Amino acid sequence: MLPLLGCVLLGCVLLTLYAPGGFLRRNEPPPAPAGWSPYDLAGSIEAAQTRLRRQPDDAAVWASLGGMYLEQARRTTDTTYYGKAQGAFERSLRQPTVDGKPYIDAVIGMGALANARHDFAGAVRWAEQARKEAPFRWALYGVLTDAHLELGQYEQAETALRRMLDGRPDLASFTRAARLEHLRGRPGPAREVLRRACAIPGDAAEYAFCQWQLGELSWNNGDPRTALTAYAQALAADPEHVASRAGKARAEAALGHTDQALRDYATAVARSPSFVVEYGELLEHLGNGDGARRQYAVFTAQHKLLAANGAVDNLAIGMFEANHGDADAAVRHLRAEWRRRRSVEVADALGWALHQAERHAEAATYAARADALGGRNALFAYHRGEIEHALGHTAAARDHLRRALSINPHFSPAGATRARALLAEMP
Repeated sequence: MLPLLGCVLLGCVLLTLYAPGGFLRRNEPPPAPAGWSPYDLAGSIEAAQTRLRRQPDDAAVWASLGGMYLEQARRTTDTTYYGKAQGAFERSLRQPTVDGKPYIDAVIGMGALANARHDFAGAVRWAEQARKEAPFRWALYGVLTDAHLELGQYEQAETALRRMLDGRPDLASFTRAARLEHLRGRPGPAREVLRRACAIPGDAAEYAFCQWQLGELSWNNGDPRTALTAYAQALAADPEHVASRAGKARAEAALGHTDQALRDYATAVARSPSFVVEYGELLEHLGNGDGARRQYAVFTAQHKLLAANGAVDNLAIGMFEANHGDADAAVRHLRAEWRRRRSVEVADALGWALHQAERHAEAATYAARADALGGRNALFAYHRGEIEHALGHTAAARDHLRRALSINPHFSPAGATRARALLAEMP
């Protein structure tokens, strides 16, 4: 009887730990749904949808489907997937569980979706809810890291990332660590972390994402040849990686391969409108004003459509207006964004918009903040140099403009040309 009693007790313990709603089931990722492949997203989505037609109350599959929609949005930069992801996560959250608590993957997924939609305070709330229920689900710390970074809360971001690295040192945690190293102005450690991430076995899309990150790091530090190699490796792994296609075009333009750059930009914007302003600025720099205006019109139409659906990207619109439209409108958009989040990108953009609106003294405050916290960033240094020049601070302007060109002499077709012209004029 004793061995039999022992087996019964062991069975009860295991059921308590691993049953749906049990402690470990809430704290450990569930097995992937049948037929799921991290690379073949279209096939994976179809497999999940087929399973849900047979079992519409499967919370795990609804949460996985939401995650796949988010991944599709990241790979394609198509924001229409956000609505699909939200619907899937909400269906998962509505399904009954044994303990009456929401399915934790769906909670974390809602946090990731909030980050993607730039609702960073909302992302923190979702991630903190997940942490109360399942503190050892490491993905929630990625949501927290991203949200705190965008809110300008760098100490909280570093704390969350350290917890994530301690628990799960993988591609997701290493790429976030690289971003923090870059913000600290340490490109060497950032590159080493990314190389470690790229060596982690994974699917082709993950490798492409990692190589794209390496390309961005090389580009931001003024090395377009190495950047071009990384972008090409990303595209060899995943030809549909739009951000790498646009990065390749940017590097080709810097190296003087203009025709190929224009072809790659055209391919990128045909797949995603996210890079139309960048493409338009190159066309404008090359003297093709009509082509540039067509790209800018696409940007305007896209953001009107997003605004009609309640998704206003104040940072993107503000930067566009500051460079190509109404400076006062740019300030309004960027002040609204600053109230929501105080990241270095928003500080720089608001400072630049204020400068374009001829409020140079106020602009200098934001530019200094962005430049101090933004690591080695050529665009931030250039903006600060322009603002100091407008204030009549010639020595400071010269220092910042030289620094911008030393970090990345190709940071912007128009900006780099303007920086050189200003330096040539200065005594």
